[in-house]
Amino acid sequence: MSSSPFLSLFLRFSALFFCCNVVLAAEVDVATGNDLMSFVTRPDIKAPRYEVIIHDPESMTSGYWFAAPYSVIDPEAPTRKWMPCQVGPHIYDGNGTLIWSGACVFENRNVFDFRPLTNIDDEVHMSFILQHAYRDDSVKGSGMIYDQNYEHEKIVGVTNDLSAFNMHEFKVLDGGKTALACTYRTENVDFADLGRPGETGVVLMGGFEEIDTATGKVLFEWSSRDHISLNDSTFMVPGMELPHDAPGWDYVHVNSVDKNANGDYLLSARFTDTIYLISGQDGHIIWRLGGEHSDFDQDFGFYRQHHAQFVPSDDGETVISFLNNASDEGSQQDLLSTALIVKLDTTSSPMTARVVKRFERPDGELTRLRGSVQILSNPGGKGDGNVFVGWSEQGYHSEFSPSGQCVMEARFLSPRFSSYRTFKLPNNNFHGRPSEPPAVKSFVYASAISPTVISTVTVFYVSWNGATDVASWNFYAQAQDSSARVLVGNVRKTDFESMFMADGYLDWISAEALDSNGNTLAWSEVQRSILPENWSQSGLSIKPDDPSELPSLDDYIDDDDDESVDGVEDEEDSSYGIFGGLGGFLVFLLLVACSVTGVAVDVWLGQTQKTKLDRKLNAEADAAVSRSERGERYIQLPLDEEVYALSDMSRRNSTASK
Repeated sequence: MSSSPFLSLFLRFSALFFCCNVVLAAEVDVATGNDLMSFVTRPDIKAPRYEVIIHDPESMTSGYWFAAPYSVIDPEAPTRKWMPCQVGPHIYDGNGTLIWSGACVFENRNVFDFRPLTNIDDEVHMSFILQHAYRDDSVKGSGMIYDQNYEHEKIVGVTNDLSAFNMHEFKVLDGGKTALACTYRTENVDFADLGRPGETGVVLMGGFEEIDTATGKVLFEWSSRDHISLNDSTFMVPGMELPHDAPGWDYVHVNSVDKNANGDYLLSARFTDTIYLISGQDGHIIWRLGGEHSDFDQDFGFYRQHHAQFVPSDDGETVISFLNNASDEGSQQDLLSTALIVKLDTTSSPMTARVVKRFERPDGELTRLRGSVQILSNPGGKGDGNVFVGWSEQGYHSEFSPSGQCVMEARFLSPRFSSYRTFKLPNNNFHGRPSEPPAVKSFVYASAISPTVISTVTVFYVSWNGATDVASWNFYAQAQDSSARVLVGNVRKTDFESMFMADGYLDWISAEALDSNGNTLAWSEVQRSILPENWSQSGLSIKPDDPSELPSLDDYIDDDDDESVDGVEDEEDSSYGIFGGLGGFLVFLLLVACSVTGVAVDVWLGQTQKTKLDRKLNAEADAAVSRSERGERYIQLPLDEEVYALSDMSRRNSTASK
């Protein structure tokens, strides 16, 4: 029997509805957790969801987002309560689909400055800061370098007198042999510089260090103590009472550091509103940009900036990028925050600083804390690349074309999460290959077609946390643990977790990950299917099917179906596009789909079953609406005839798409 285009579209929509991580509720309800993703194969992972708006898909740089959501900036006290894995390093694709969650690896400890590294060798690596533990001086935090298998290569700990690894910066330099980090030290100082002779207090001295990543040895260290006066700070109110106890007055607040080819360091100090160039020879300040004592003639101003970085320049001029927050927690100097690219002429007298490009925060708001600016490489190798800006709060980030057009913006659905910085990596450079195998689960459902006929269906779920190259999944069953595998189906990978339904009670199952060329990437372990708890209570005694004796997949496809494979795939692409734009209208479409399902099932099961099925489908639709309003992701599969019918349709459709 050949399938109509409308039926194929409906089948794709049905499968997508069951499998995709979407929020059907009109509003995010934190209490129900529908701002978090949920997976059958990985119930421990509850990654924050993104709301994504793509303005110009053709102008976007395809790639992956590196974000590290956190809820509370300071380490939280340990608890005996079970906590889902939701904070820490995460990788998403450009549509907000989860690729990897590292939250469980670090037991929900905060991670900062999670970024891809392309400057060590030909492969992509990752780095981040693992925050110190709660009230445990023995766990000071560290800088981490990971490989594409999500395994640590280097752990750079604290080897000097610092109390903790600072959260602001861990920049691995070219070759991976050294890295930069910010430092904070508490010191007792005389406040004579502030016109308060004889008075002393506690001050946080900001600085940075260059560290050997293999040994943790400090190779170069610099402190503001001997170079930046207390009265350079703009984070002070006249007559303000200065602290006499730790942690002290944070008068400079360094938040980023970079290094150029000459060996000099670019340092951003938030509470002096200044970017400094520090000599790598003797530590003296070569020049100041911004603040009360700028050495430049500027055509712009900035306030409470973050993430000052050198930008490669073909003409040898000094170009830097940074985020002009234009505000802090209690004040602002502009209406919105901007990302700036600035060209510095240090040969003229006076030296000049000119804005080359300015990228405004798309929603017109202020980033009062943190943030990042990244110049993306141009895939063609010529001209300027896009600019990727992390606005921090609620994980908000956006991508701009070189001309300044916002081509994409995204943020976490929930306001309870932020990301200190966010970075993007072109996906053609990254091949995530987890060392752990894919995770697979399967569930068996049964229903009585008649007093003497019982139908069964097995539902597969599979995922592989961190894998980037999986194009499709093969599903297998075997009669016994040691029996030969029998291929029972294949689906394209479209989300973190994929689902497949097969006829029969399949006891021992496994899944195979395939790349786009059909090569095997990995196998899951062999698992046994999970049976409903009510089987024994209902007196059902059903034996597993031998998969080698079940009908071949080819038996479900007519010759006419083979000729329409391309059309089915086109319809599938169309269905995904339609699905992406439905929004809150999905619940209504679900009701329509259920009505269509009633017609389709009527064809298969006969007019005598129609009244019974209509009642069940309507009840299931009402239950689905109720669940969607509560933000639940999965619809409980009904244990009756419609499961059998849907599984038959799903298998036909899956086979036709291969």
